[in-house]
Amino acid sequence: MIQLGNIIVSLMNVYFFICIIYVFMSWIPNARESNFGQTVGKIVEPYFAPFRQIIPPIGMIDISPIVALFALRFAMDGVRFLFFNLLA
Repeated sequence: MIQLGNIIVSLMNVYFFICIIYVFMSWIPNARESNFGQTVGKIVEPYFAPFRQIIPPIGMIDISPIVALFALRFAMDGVRFLFFNLLA
């Protein structure tokens, strides 16, 4: 059961870093329009979309990805607790 927990946490960690890359791509002009940027966008945007619907941008700054990343980290902590403390 611990191996399954390790796999799930590792996949969530990879997804977290893909999200970070996508956020940093917004700082580089035309990076999201490249093939790599569009591919990363197809992976990340379905996760960010509900947060963007709930949290409006503040001026020109969109803080919803920050909230989404915090939520993903909390979910990772929950999975760690579940698999390594309760099910171990």
